[in-house]
Amino acid sequence: MNVHKKPSLKLIAIILVTFSVATGCKKSEEKKQEIKKQETVYASDVIPFFEHWKLILGDGTNVGVPLNFENKDYFYTENDGENNWVVFKAPNGGNTHGTSNNTRTELAQLKKWYPKTANEKMTATLKVMNVSATGDETVAATHSVVVGQIHSADKHENEPLKIFYKIYPGHKKGSVFWHYEINTKGDDNSGRWDFSTAVWGHDFSIVGPSADEVPDEPKDGIALGEEFTYEVEVKNGIMSLTFKSKGHETKTFTKNLIESEYLTKADIPKQTQELFFPIGQDGVERKNAYEGEGCFFKLGAYNQTNGKSPEVNRNWCSGAETFNGDVAKQYKTGNYVEVWFKSGSLKISDKVVSNEGYFSKNDKVK
Repeated sequence: MNVHKKPSLKLIAIILVTFSVATGCKKSEEKKQEIKKQETVYASDVIPFFEHWKLILGDGTNVGVPLNFENKDYFYTENDGENNWVVFKAPNGGNTHGTSNNTRTELAQLKKWYPKTANEKMTATLKVMNVSATGDETVAATHSVVVGQIHSADKHENEPLKIFYKIYPGHKKGSVFWHYEINTKGDDNSGRWDFSTAVWGHDFSIVGPSADEVPDEPKDGIALGEEFTYEVEVKNGIMSLTFKSKGHETKTFTKNLIESEYLTKADIPKQTQELFFPIGQDGVERKNAYEGEGCFFKLGAYNQTNGKSPEVNRNWCSGAETFNGDVAKQYKTGNYVEVWFKSGSLKISDKVVSNEGYFSKNDKVK
């Protein structure tokens, strides 16, 4: 005869406690995962204007509108103990976007506008955390990054504005300067050139005396990790620039985007003649400059240092280390750019139109 004993109250209690603990652990883990998910801070949480841009990554891909998006290699957020920042990062070498020889992690505006009728404005507060550790010191683009642009979407697709930061190895202070690139007259764009204007520190033309010697350090420069702000406004054909940084003089500039001052070779500045004429870039500009061309803003980290030989172009090809495009090795050895943005704003007029044509033409990875 089988005799079945009822489980003791003690055993029942143990079973209930074990079940309760197991269930509690599971719920606790689920809660932790949910909290972790909720604590992810996206770039679009930090600067609430990301619906107005597409994002190009440092591997050449266009990920589209980057709402609630991150990529730990190129685009993510960091907190410095006081503020959240949006991080843009790009190696010296790797896949690039469109026709460029340089990598970028950069926002490109979804809409374009025309300088003559424009009433557009972009602002940003940022700090540059790293530029390439290697490169030929006689090449003007070495150790620099472009952190803001106006780009043409049409014809030559030239750039009426590029805002640079550049610092040489061993220097405590770097330079901020901006470029105007001519909108070259005619169908041949090979003669295009830039004119560089210093904000704090040197302009683009100051380079080392030899491939492994750096120039003198600028006295009024900006350090790595030091905040500065730029404001770019285009209204009725005039581009107005304002640069601010604590402890530095505020600087303002204006440039007419619809009336050229470079109609003949005699009009070309001495700086340009010395930098660009030797490499055959000696074109003149069309009379109305960028009038009639759709333009748009860009913002991020456009690495100006690359691995191409300086023999190809003495201003733009740095011969820097790229480890054959191995991104991890470039990051480990300091051969990349990294820019942190704390805030930004975008004013868009009712004159803007779709910029989709630019993306469909340029969304190809090299």
